[in-house]
Amino acid sequence: MDERTQQDLVTAALPFRTGKDLVDMCEREGLSIAEVVYLNELQWRSREDVIDSAYRIWNVMDDSIRRGCLSTERKLPGRLNVRRRAPHLYQNLMRGIYGTVAGQGLLSGAANSHGALSDGQTGALDDGSMSASTYSASSLLGTALTNTQRNELSGVFKRRQRARRPVLPQLDYLSVYAIAVNEENAAGGRVVTAPTNGAAGVIPSVLKYHLEFLSEDPSRDILEFLFTSAAIGMLYKRGASISAAEMGCQGEVGVACSMSAAAFAAVMGGTPAQVENAAEIGMEHNLGLTCDPVDGLVQIPCIERNALGAVKAVTAAQLALQGDGSHRVSLDQVIETMRQTGHDMMSKYKETSQGGLAVNVPIC
Repeated sequence: MDERTQQDLVTAALPFRTGKDLVDMCEREGLSIAEVVYLNELQWRSREDVIDSAYRIWNVMDDSIRRGCLSTERKLPGRLNVRRRAPHLYQNLMRGIYGTVAGQGLLSGAANSHGALSDGQTGALDDGSMSASTYSASSLLGTALTNTQRNELSGVFKRRQRARRPVLPQLDYLSVYAIAVNEENAAGGRVVTAPTNGAAGVIPSVLKYHLEFLSEDPSRDILEFLFTSAAIGMLYKRGASISAAEMGCQGEVGVACSMSAAAFAAVMGGTPAQVENAAEIGMEHNLGLTCDPVDGLVQIPCIERNALGAVKAVTAAQLALQGDGSHRVSLDQVIETMRQTGHDMMSKYKETSQGGLAVNVPIC
């Protein structure tokens, strides 16, 4: 009997098919979701093999982030001429261009990198009123503002001389890590298919962020993060699909967001119920997401979408961790909803590049 046949005959130590099965089992046995996955893996492989394999997966993920951030290539392959952004974003972060937020709230008065426009360009005057040359809704309609209207505006809306740069470091790092991975994917570099190549940036981004800024035990957290995200991915693969050709992008970035939200909640100390809630939130607000890559390339909108998926995953986990795990919509219900939505979705929004952005964004 060959090795593959022997593996197929082995059964999981703690089998589960639904999110409810998984949470109930964790609560009954006093286990975390990651521990359930780990014990199941031991049915097929040794302890050392399971752990070493998980670390190898993370090392490839981490390397894809590094290569994406340090790339010297200016553009991605293909006729879209998409510029690589991860290296520049990463350099800006390392130079500290965003400053610090200690005691300054969420916004900084730093000047826009392009500099402030002159009064003649913006129509902004020292007293906050608008010049006659300023474009506005009223000018487009062929009407003019009265002095009373101008005075009213100037009393409420003070025109800023310079645009303020938001200082949200965690969002910047999450974004640059995700973009780095997906730019590597678009350039034919090595990435981990988690859960797909088109959505390969979300999980590495969130895990990297946690390890660099929050983790107190990186070795343990890598395992818990990857095993937890794997459990959620299994539920989607069994209950629906992780293919954009079947589900649209909700089946790729949506699933990656859900997996990452659950894993982030887990490494932050969430209960199995809170972890399940985070996974549900992560998908609920990706339902209906279409897959409409411009020119059939996994570049626009895929690269940015991974960055937003990573940010949304952390937000979903934070929301779940603020509660006790009880919630109105279950993960199983949202997975079934995703399946139905994917089946109802027109084929032109499912990886065919025949609708959406793919037909509205000029290639040249």
